[in-house]
Amino acid sequence: MQAKNYSYPLDPSWNTEELETVIAMFRQVEDAYETGASRQQILDAYQQFKKVVTAKSEEKRLGREFEKTSGYVLYRVVKKAQESKAKRIKME
Repeated sequence: MQAKNYSYPLDPSWNTEELETVIAMFRQVEDAYETGASRQQILDAYQQFKKVVTAKSEEKRLGREFEKTSGYVLYRVVKKAQESKAKRIKME
């Protein structure tokens, strides 16, 4: 488990609810790598995340920024959750 000395890539124009939604998604990604996360919770968080971050280019940019600071890959977690039938997702 790596030390959490990084910040989330956030947009200052988001309101409090939108910030909470995006942070919840990044926390699901962290959990998937660190301890494992519920597949359904990842999918639910991603569905809410997409309501805030509607553009694919913006999602990719945020994902790259998060990966650069944390080493965790948003895309891989979401893809694994979408393709898996397991109840829990644990990234290697």
